[in-house]
Amino acid sequence: MLRERSALFLTLSVAALTAVASCAPQPAAVQPATLVLTNGKVVTVEASPAEARAIAVAGDRIVAVGSDDEIKRYVGTGTQVIDAGGQLVIPGFIESHGHFTSVGEAQLVLKLATARTWDDILAMVENAAKAAKPGQWIYGRGWHQEKWTTAPSPSVEGFPTEASLSRVSPANPVLLTHASGHASFANALAMKLSGITRTTKNPDGGEILKDAKGNPTGLLRETAARLIKRGLGEPAPTDDERRARERRVLELAAQEALSKGITSLQDAGSSFETIDRMKAMVDEDKLGVRLWIMVRAGVEQESQKLAQYRMVDYAGGHLTVRAIKRSIDGALGSRGAWLLEPYADKPDSTGLNTTSVDDIRATAKLAMQHGYQLCVHAIGDRANRETLNIFEEAFKADPGKKDLRWRVEHAQHLHPTDIPRFGALGVIASMEGVHCTSDAPYVLARLGPKRAEEGAYVWQKLMKSGAVVTNGTDAPVEDVDPIASYYATVSRKLKDGSVFYPDQRMSRMEALRSYTMNGAFAAFEEGSKGSLKTGKYADMVVLSKDIMTIPEDDIPSAQVLYTIVGGKVRYKRL
Repeated sequence: MLRERSALFLTLSVAALTAVASCAPQPAAVQPATLVLTNGKVVTVEASPAEARAIAVAGDRIVAVGSDDEIKRYVGTGTQVIDAGGQLVIPGFIESHGHFTSVGEAQLVLKLATARTWDDILAMVENAAKAAKPGQWIYGRGWHQEKWTTAPSPSVEGFPTEASLSRVSPANPVLLTHASGHASFANALAMKLSGITRTTKNPDGGEILKDAKGNPTGLLRETAARLIKRGLGEPAPTDDERRARERRVLELAAQEALSKGITSLQDAGSSFETIDRMKAMVDEDKLGVRLWIMVRAGVEQESQKLAQYRMVDYAGGHLTVRAIKRSIDGALGSRGAWLLEPYADKPDSTGLNTTSVDDIRATAKLAMQHGYQLCVHAIGDRANRETLNIFEEAFKADPGKKDLRWRVEHAQHLHPTDIPRFGALGVIASMEGVHCTSDAPYVLARLGPKRAEEGAYVWQKLMKSGAVVTNGTDAPVEDVDPIASYYATVSRKLKDGSVFYPDQRMSRMEALRSYTMNGAFAAFEEGSKGSLKTGKYADMVVLSKDIMTIPEDDIPSAQVLYTIVGGKVRYKRL
């Protein structure tokens, strides 16, 4: 009898537990994901959850972020599963200021950034001349006189003279572009073909550097580089050859960006013709990286075509055209940045105004009329002040338009009274962390310690003003690598171990936001990218090291393992 009662009790207990279990809420059925990334340290750049372990993707969008157990139910028979192996997963890097076409073109010319002396460059050109046909042009990019270990001799203002370059390339015209893109160096044959002599006048916004006898040294600042007639004397390429090269340049740029973890690149100035090529390749899915374009074609063309070319989130977010680019000054390295007071190391110069204030005012009206953002390259404190004045005038003239997110590209050297204006006006400070540590060795020489401390790369001062600060590399001025720029942003450490005004360093999370959410905000894209959140594009990067926690000096050794754009693996490190 006791045994029967015990059996009955057990049966009733099991039944009761079964009934309770059947009443308990069950996880809702989900559609299998196309991609699941699991076993990672996921930093979302969101408040909640700030960190997770796994992500599920359907098509090009994130459908869930959570623990491995929460996400495993999204795995179906056709789901691609990536085991992150415990590595860091972050939103895809947004390069907020790069020159996309130039990144590709830089792969096809002499790479001069590795040169440590002028003699190194001469050797590279000499080798290229031996392999070239007579009359064939030789191009290079990336040299920077301030980064050479020894100064060239003879020199003018620290720049070499053309005689040594002409000796190693007498039968070939040569044009070597400065790392900044704001100066070029030509040999005698290139200047002769272009008609540049001792009597040639400086163009507006440019300068032909001359020696004590009045002869051109070969150095062409800013707009003076446009006097060189590239390709003159060479056979003109056929249309097919030209188109093939243009496509190759864009493909190389995309490959370079994706290999560095960049999922979106904000292109700092392209013509309408280049935009047409980009659009065609986006339609063919030949690029992979997302592009956000600033038009740079001049007031006349832009007034006719801006309405026709404006596009937002085209092809699933792979192409947006909604900004205009202008440059009001040059670069500090070539002494082309426009300053309020003379250069400390060149008291007879305050730099160059490369585009007139009136032209940029006219561009501001066009931007307002067509709903475009205006992005102005301004490096010197005078250039920044003039740009902010133009922006403020435009905003006051059309007070009904709000949240315009106009941008100052670079904003490198500011007068203290202009820093608060960024936040007050809602102007984006589109900056490059790596420029700080790359330029710092000569910033003090150009500006002097007082101006450098008050306004050189003042990220924290700008952020405290309420301004949004973005990050990038200005590639190919610098390598398009975000990890190097991220490291510069959190460390401000120079090669000699010194730190350039450490109070302006960003925290690691501030730096990550500058490369993700802030970049998205600066492009009106914060609703679709910049963080790992349900509903946003599945743009993410897996890194080999946790740049949020490892020792600071280990950050540069982190490598990109995966670059995923819209749920597709666009790069995988072998």
